[in-house]
Amino acid sequence: MSADPNALFQPFTLGDLTLPNRFVMAPLTRNRAAPVGDVPGPHAATYYEQRASAGLLISEGSQISHQGQGYLRTPGIYSPEQVAGWRKVTDAVHKAGGRIFIQLWHVGRVSHTSLQPNGDAPVGPSALRANTKTFIDGGFADVSEPRALDLSEIPGILRDYEQAARNAKEAGFDGVEIHAANGYLLDQFMKDGANKRTDAYGGSIENRARLTIEATEAVLKVWDKGRVGIRLSPAQVNDAADSDPQALFSHVVERLDKLELGYIHMIEGATQGDRNAVPVDYEGLRRSFRGAYIGNNGYDRTMATEAVSSGRADLVAFGRLFIANPDLVERFRLNAPLNEPERATFYGGDAKGYTDYPALDEAA
Repeated sequence: MSADPNALFQPFTLGDLTLPNRFVMAPLTRNRAAPVGDVPGPHAATYYEQRASAGLLISEGSQISHQGQGYLRTPGIYSPEQVAGWRKVTDAVHKAGGRIFIQLWHVGRVSHTSLQPNGDAPVGPSALRANTKTFIDGGFADVSEPRALDLSEIPGILRDYEQAARNAKEAGFDGVEIHAANGYLLDQFMKDGANKRTDAYGGSIENRARLTIEATEAVLKVWDKGRVGIRLSPAQVNDAADSDPQALFSHVVERLDKLELGYIHMIEGATQGDRNAVPVDYEGLRRSFRGAYIGNNGYDRTMATEAVSSGRADLVAFGRLFIANPDLVERFRLNAPLNEPERATFYGGDAKGYTDYPALDEAA
């Protein structure tokens, strides 16, 4: 059966939301929050508003607490000032006819003492330093040595997720995505390469998945289940790997399905790399989840059309293509040329490489 060329432009029902198309703007860290207070920066409302033709926008990862920060000038969702800053963004997106979820983020051990409260060590499931880098004042640097979270601290982490979810509602978001991917805190707990605990949060797959499920349940105290999604990445990212990703993620997706979440957002393979980086049956995971499935990683127009046509994905997330093409939906509709992203402006800076990419009518 040949792919339906209009598949990406069909509406989709996500919970009680009607999305006008199958395009999702992936969460993209841009390091442009205000230098004091990590409030969304002055150009953020314009940036998201320009891309509001996507069926769904997912904000850049936003830390649920100061402890949850891992990179310089990423926005938070834990202070009144941050909530007010995000309200300007959601108002702009809604005025343009768009829908936007916030990504709730705790980086765990992928951080640096210079970014932590009082210069403390970052936290993780175990006191194992990740072989990866972060972005601090002065550029990229090795992450700091973490300390293992004490069992008594975990309820506080869960309260932070719940409060961040409440703050997101106050800020005017349409829903939330829980960041449980890319080697950050929840992913660290899930994967046995990063989690060496021997308590109720370590050892068996069920124990290692516990924090992810409990964080999801905390968010579901605040939001209707159709307005909650979660991002997952079975492959190794930021030095978090698992010895049996198929078994782990089969269990995790089965548990999430019972919670009746709106969607799972799956990074298929290594981010920006090999889609077959780990032996995981993504189509099988998709079939075991009754909610929506967002496919992510290296999709172009042809791949995305085929995935949605075949039912392999309900929605497709695009990252770098949306950075450079605010009107990506229209460009795909017309099969028009695409702007090339400027890698040098991805992280940090001002409007250049952020809000100055031309739309088709401007380019013409």
